[in-house]
Amino acid sequence: MNVQVVYCNHQNANLALRERLAFSSDELLVRAYDELRARFPKSEHVVISTCNRVELYTAQEDPADTPTHDDLARFFSDFHQVPVIEFFDDLLECQGPEAVRHLFEVASSIDSMVLGESQIVSQIKAAFQLAMDSSANGPLTNSLFQRAMAVSARVRTDTKLSEGRVSIASVAVGDFGKSIFDRFDDKTVLILGAGEMASETLMYLRDEGVRQIHVCNRRLERAEALAKEFSGQAHPWESRLELLGQADVVVSTTGAERPILTAADFKPIRKKTGPKPVFILDLGAPRDIDSDVSHVDDGIFLYNIDDLEATCNANRKLRAAEIAKAREIIEEETASFMHDIYHKATGPIVKRLREHWHEISRQELELLFRKLPELDDRQREAFEKTIHRVVNKLLHPPLETLRDEARNGPPVGMLNTLKRLFHLRD
Repeated sequence: MNVQVVYCNHQNANLALRERLAFSSDELLVRAYDELRARFPKSEHVVISTCNRVELYTAQEDPADTPTHDDLARFFSDFHQVPVIEFFDDLLECQGPEAVRHLFEVASSIDSMVLGESQIVSQIKAAFQLAMDSSANGPLTNSLFQRAMAVSARVRTDTKLSEGRVSIASVAVGDFGKSIFDRFDDKTVLILGAGEMASETLMYLRDEGVRQIHVCNRRLERAEALAKEFSGQAHPWESRLELLGQADVVVSTTGAERPILTAADFKPIRKKTGPKPVFILDLGAPRDIDSDVSHVDDGIFLYNIDDLEATCNANRKLRAAEIAKAREIIEEETASFMHDIYHKATGPIVKRLREHWHEISRQELELLFRKLPELDDRQREAFEKTIHRVVNKLLHPPLETLRDEARNGPPVGMLNTLKRLFHLRD
């Protein structure tokens, strides 16, 4: 058995590259799963694609079926039409315990831009659900992602990583927003998009006293549902430019393939409103708002995901002690998970080998007892116990060696040799 991940994230790849490799919609990801199954039919697959990371997990029953780093890079290149040379060095890979540890760190949010953020848990759950709906998962990824959720819960319970501002939305509003406005209760907010990030950002804005909320979304019914939840007003997507002139705060979370707002959209609006301060938060990946918007006038304060990095690093330093505690938990859970999957790999062979030898001993004892009918029950029991001990003693050295080898990974060669030597069937 083997687990593998190839990934790029906010630590090693800039936002522009992550946008080019992202799966920006469920429909796109379903197509990707179809392609992955066609290319790597002996692998299980789960993709996590968020603002801050693009990660492809694969798992194989036989490690020999593991795709190479080059194979998976070629998949990304062909699917997204991006030359391999432009991203290969930023597409990292790890396997076995390192891949498991990486997922546990991601799920526990010690690998997040905002340390301890809770949103990643729901994102991983949604990613795994889509993999299941697409029949891309399998037994090993099922076990892996279920354990990742359990590890995440344990880290939240046993450490203080979840205390304070821990999500992108909370940092955006609490730190960046408050650097522009002293108060929010007199501000008008325009939300573009109606997904989870939009909802979370609105929760923090509501906590700051915001009362005037407008929501635009391509699907009006989703805008209406979100607006109702926060006592706001829903509008059709075509109204967004008209509403821009009223907004003090603009939050965009659509992750559209092309910018939905450009400098050309803002210039006529700003001529009417003047250079009043407007806080624009682009939380889309790919980015929703063209970077040139920030140059229209000095009153526009535009921030995107990468702009949050400095604040996130500050949070990380303040919580260094909690990171150490979380890593101890993750190391323990990684070792436990690897032990479990290695045991699953060797367990069936050990069971069949024991059954094979004990069946032979049972057959030979039956022959012996037929030749010696004068033996009473006590004597027969003595023979049975003796043969049982002999078989166990003969099996002990090879099985102990097998267990030792399994501590460092599934001993595929040794397992195959045992199957051939003793004619053990799968």
